[in-house]
Amino acid sequence: MGLDISFELDRRAEQIDALAAKRKNVIASDQMVEGHYPIFADRAQGAHFWDVDGNKYLDFFLSYGTVILGHADPDVDEAVVREIRRGFATGLMKPIQTELIGELLEIIPGAEMGMLLKTGSDATGAAVRLSRAFTGRDRVVRWGYNGWHDWCAQWDNGIPAVSRELVDTFTYNDLDSLRVLFERHPGRIACVVMMPFMIDRPDPGFLEGVRELTREHGTLLVFDEIRSGFRLAVGGAQEYYGVTADLVTLSKAFANGYAISALTGRADVLRTLDTVHISSTYYANAEAMAAALATVRKLRSGEHLKRVRHLGERLQSGLRELVTAYRAPMEVVGHPPMPFLGFGFGSEERDQRAKRSFYKATIGEGVFLHPNHHWFISAATTEDDIGTALRAARTGFEALARDGWLTSEGATAR
Repeated sequence: MGLDISFELDRRAEQIDALAAKRKNVIASDQMVEGHYPIFADRAQGAHFWDVDGNKYLDFFLSYGTVILGHADPDVDEAVVREIRRGFATGLMKPIQTELIGELLEIIPGAEMGMLLKTGSDATGAAVRLSRAFTGRDRVVRWGYNGWHDWCAQWDNGIPAVSRELVDTFTYNDLDSLRVLFERHPGRIACVVMMPFMIDRPDPGFLEGVRELTREHGTLLVFDEIRSGFRLAVGGAQEYYGVTADLVTLSKAFANGYAISALTGRADVLRTLDTVHISSTYYANAEAMAAALATVRKLRSGEHLKRVRHLGERLQSGLRELVTAYRAPMEVVGHPPMPFLGFGFGSEERDQRAKRSFYKATIGEGVFLHPNHHWFISAATTEDDIGTALRAARTGFEALARDGWLTSEGATAR
């Protein structure tokens, strides 16, 4: 599988594109297998994409989960084209904005009011600012990946120490670790911002316990549903787990890849926007609103998410059979719509080396599985595609065995 054009474009981009230059050093958990994964895509359709070298891939990356219906869904794209031809950037509100928010209020639990933004970081940043204004408090408690702003960025460089001093985190599925923070900062925590889950599922009662603690201390609960919204269920993790937050952030699968996000929740909190500065010229652009409305309506009216769940369950079941057959120290984890394969070879360094063996083999079979991030299923994925993915996974297990990572007793001491 040749990647010469992709690598040449990358060398050129690193000289002039600051984002391309730092691509390999964003966050450790976001790395692929250098030298074996494509860097530049050419086009995408349904459950597949083609790189600039002409190689075709079965896509379980799906632009970090933004694509739920499949690449270039005709209903979504046609809605966007119609809006573009009508003039999508007037600077004034367009009727589709109110129409889309109305649709959200019907399906997102606890949503009494909403606002539309562009990115996930926009939405979580707005949630924190409104929470601070509404409560009159400064401290924030967070968990998971919440974006790139000062209060949540993965790296400290460039961020004033005073900003970091106002932010704490806690251990997932450990209510006591959160309770300690409330005891340490009584009456000072504006909000708890958290993904309802990342890969591990919440223990029974955990999300309910977080909800109870925040109410007890007059703190707002913000669910960061950038990944889980419109994928775990149409109404997201709130609907699936039956726990309602005060504010919810939404993006990714919201618009099948188009750039839009939303913040929904309690009207009294969102009305604080009257006294808070959150603004962008592009928030009023309507083309992504058209994409979101078309996407949400397809998800509400069809069997798309049931299909996504079914295919994810089949993929996870097949992977478990392979893990057992090869006696591999690996675990199939995550929810079926966004599964993953955990490696347990004894250390992070060993896991990454084993992943290199496994994922060199799977990408060589034309199946794009991210080594260090959730995988995703789309409604365009087929039963045959799952079969293809499992055959590629078997090749990955064979590579682990061939490279000395597995024996008949399981993992080696390599």
